Amino acid sequence: MAARAEVVRERPPRGQERVSATGNYAAAYAARDADVDVVAVYPITPQVQIAEKLAEMIANGELDAEMIHVESEHSAMSAVIAAAATGARAFTATSSQGLELMHEMLWIAAGLRQPVVMAVATRALSAPINIWNDYTDVMSARDTGWIIIFSENVQEVYDNVVQAFRIAEHPDVLLPVMVALDGYILSHTVEPMYRIPQDEVLSYAPKRPRGYRPVLDPDRPVTMGVLAAPNWYYEIKRQQAEALRESKKVVREAGREFGKRFGRYYDLLEPFMLDDAEYVMVSMGATASLVKAAVKRLRREGVKVGAVKVRVYRPFPADELAEMLQHAKAVGVLDRAIAFGGPTEGPLFADVAVSLATRGVHVPMVSFVHGLGGRDIFVRDVVEMFRILADYARKGRSATTTIFFGVRE
Repeated sequence: MAARAEVVRERPPRGQERVSATGNYAAAYAARDADVDVVAVYPITPQVQIAEKLAEMIANGELDAEMIHVESEHSAMSAVIAAAATGARAFTATSSQGLELMHEMLWIAAGLRQPVVMAVATRALSAPINIWNDYTDVMSARDTGWIIIFSENVQEVYDNVVQAFRIAEHPDVLLPVMVALDGYILSHTVEPMYRIPQDEVLSYAPKRPRGYRPVLDPDRPVTMGVLAAPNWYYEIKRQQAEALRESKKVVREAGREFGKRFGRYYDLLEPFMLDDAEYVMVSMGATASLVKAAVKRLRREGVKVGAVKVRVYRPFPADELAEMLQHAKAVGVLDRAIAFGGPTEGPLFADVAVSLATRGVHVPMVSFVHGLGGRDIFVRDVVEMFRILADYARKGRSATTTIFFGVRE
């Protein structure tokens, strides 16, 4: 399985410019280098610098795009759906309550098969009001039909947004793509990253003529979003489900081709020290860096632990994950969100548990929730989670309730 972009090398890959950037600026750079045609963004913390940077680029002549000033996130998503329907390359960004205000239109973007790309600086949902990071906002959108990709570091934010345009606009996909980056942890943290020359980005993710699908054109009128009666709606939704499931092939191909061209390979999942691992922790986003640090610490103590980072959350890589974890003695899942009222409060845990159980992988499992509302997670916390996981493995059973790690009783 392909590795992510590790620590940025001292020498840039051929032709790439080494810069310092926040995650927000990385998303804006990627949108510029992909030569987007239309941007519609409503500012919200901690995403606002994406909107500001793109507006600055357009004002300075660095990007020839239309910036649509809208009155809400609902309108922002409506605008980019309409822009994509004309064949334009469209981009937006949001966070938290903004994503919730878009929620109705998320379904419409996916249902109309419009290849919109959106960056989401992940942030906790109200109430109570909280502007800090967790993954609750993205989890609320997990069933809307979007491809969802999580980023671990600033370089991945840039690379994932670039890949998102190639994936979304692929004729075998034609679905919107959401690129998640941890609010503040990535959105406001400066890291070194490499920018790819725009001509190479456009060679990798060319703007495709939409001859394979009707677009809104006054000279060739079409109707979109019509009423679907019961005798057609079911079939349309089945086609949409199949398109999302089958998009994994295009996502993997995009990651491999990106690696061949630019030296950083990507896949659906990223294993870490997994070959002989007995106890494995599954996580997503910037949290995966902490899990890797904990794995290294325990490995120095002689404990056979490993990790799997879920990079592509939708479509969920169930077959691939089950294959990776089939030899583990126990599997833990670290969530930064709550699925209220479910059989487990960990939403990622539910996906992992179903994936393993339905594919014949039966091992003790533990669901951990930590870091809600921006609560700090430390490497020592993940080390302790591994110790709890090993204890359940020795008992030969799974935890029947989610462990809310680090919460005050």
